[in-house]
Amino acid sequence: MALSRAEFDAACAALPATTHVEQWGGASVWKVGGKIFAICSSWGEGANDAIAFKCSDLTYRILTELPGVVPAPYLARASWVQVRAGAELDAEDIRAHLAEAHRLVAAKLTRALRRDLGLE
Repeated sequence: MALSRAEFDAACAALPATTHVEQWGGASVWKVGGKIFAICSSWGEGANDAIAFKCSDLTYRILTELPGVVPAPYLARASWVQVRAGAELDAEDIRAHLAEAHRLVAAKLTRALRRDLGLE
């Protein structure tokens, strides 16, 4: 994986107004305004960690054409992808996609909440 779980957590923590929780059997879940934008989890017993994040419809179509990037389990209908070990995305690409996932989710929050979170 281009990013370790610690690097994933650090990249998400660096984004504005984020919160972190571990849930679903130890998944590292990152939120903005109470809405999830990225997850790092083993996604099943015995599996390696994989990173999932929200993306635009176009980015979803492009990324899922790459080896090692698949529609995210349970979240694909909302344009989420899962980046697995061996994917053709480097650490900087993943960090950029995490920042975009944060932006997309934050943009759907109410104006008042964005203002309260310091995002406007």
